Amino acid sequence: MQQIKMYIDGEWVEASGGTVLDVKNPSNGEVIASIPAGKAEDVDRAVQAAKRAFQDESWRKVKPHERGDILYAIAEKLKSDRDELAKLESMDVGKPLTQGYADVDAAIRYFRFYAGAADKVMGDTIPIEDGLIDYVVREPVGVTAHIIPWNYPIQIISRSVAAAIATGNTVVVKSAEDTPMTANKLAAYFDELKLPNGVFNHVTGLGQDAGAALSAHPLVNHVTFTGSVQTGVAVAKAAMENVVPVTLELGGKSPNIVFADCDVERTVQGVVRAIIQNAGQTCSAGSRLLVESSFKDEFLEKVVEAFKRLEVGQGLDDKDIGPILNEKQFNRVKEFITLARQEAEILVGGKQVTVEGAEKGFYIEPTVIDGVDPNSRLAQEEIFGPVLTVFTFDDTEEALKLANSTDYGLVTGIWTKDISRAHYLSSRIDSGQVFINNYGAGGGVQMPFGGYKRSGFGREKGWIALYNYTQVKNVAVRYD
Repeated sequence: MQQIKMYIDGEWVEASGGTVLDVKNPSNGEVIASIPAGKAEDVDRAVQAAKRAFQDESWRKVKPHERGDILYAIAEKLKSDRDELAKLESMDVGKPLTQGYADVDAAIRYFRFYAGAADKVMGDTIPIEDGLIDYVVREPVGVTAHIIPWNYPIQIISRSVAAAIATGNTVVVKSAEDTPMTANKLAAYFDELKLPNGVFNHVTGLGQDAGAALSAHPLVNHVTFTGSVQTGVAVAKAAMENVVPVTLELGGKSPNIVFADCDVERTVQGVVRAIIQNAGQTCSAGSRLLVESSFKDEFLEKVVEAFKRLEVGQGLDDKDIGPILNEKQFNRVKEFITLARQEAEILVGGKQVTVEGAEKGFYIEPTVIDGVDPNSRLAQEEIFGPVLTVFTFDDTEEALKLANSTDYGLVTGIWTKDISRAHYLSSRIDSGQVFINNYGAGGGVQMPFGGYKRSGFGREKGWIALYNYTQVKNVAVRYD
């Protein structure tokens, strides 16, 4: 069992209270690590260190291209330890090993992308009048807080931390108490680079303790949070007390809209992958299937057959679907399946799975539910498991209405050979990302990602995320 410590102000430290939390492998329930149960005083120490580092000349004098060198060095360390990191991510989250590798590869790409961007964040000049030069610069905001969810830790840490450091900020990461292991490795990489103390800090602990203290800290200048709507609202309220901007990436109930003229085999593969990745524990999972009524029976038959072929097992055994993270989340998924038995029709799945040698893991069969009322909880609330709900439509306008019928708006997939129809829908769907005849576009490191409505606000990934971590200053110079 690994005994993890927090990384604060260039030192590896225990929690001030001395207590620890166990970290379990979701695949089999075994305790694989312990972490310090950080409290408000530990968060304060980390934020104070980050503030000192931001104000210190040794960090301010690091040139933009040198910040790029730092990020590229992190990418190289990730690449060198790719096998170890993929296994850690698989053990920590429970996801199949192949998906662990994909997450590490995405993390490498994030650090490389923002390494290249570090010296390319430009300002502007504004023509005013003769004798006056007016220019705009983008400056770092200061101390950035990064509250990380448990489902994609290495990816989500990498995409926000790399952008923050590229623009000259200092960082405090609060990893999820369930999945801290790759965050700990990232802290070790920053430690090896011998950056000024306090530039990168990693605190651990429960969300209601360390996370709440971090989002409410008066010296934090920007908060990035990924997680549930309920917690996101609490984070935003806490930050607003300090008049601090936030980037929120919250829940989703994302639809795949399937028309009869689609490429059937490609669409089946896309629909299945969109819901089973990480056992459906993905905010952007394609959890709603909207099928043209004339095509429904034919298409559903193929989807159900694909679901029947899926294998469930431990993450390191690299089956199609791993476990649900913990008992609390598992019970939530079961609650929705029980509701489906009462209100709809389960076409396949819906049962708990016992995996030999991993009897303490929380496994569920991938499930397809038909006959769902668009206004029901099954249609409106995140299930966060490998559960696909099915709806039908007769025409494009009905498909549009169904797609927009939830409080969420994160991702939408459109499957049709009619490109005019696809563009029409994409222009009217309330969704931060729209994929036409694909779902995910290879991880989309370069593509802005974020939601409409209760899926959050602000954008991560791509060039636009750099602006989260900068503030605009205008300077006007009179000359004779």
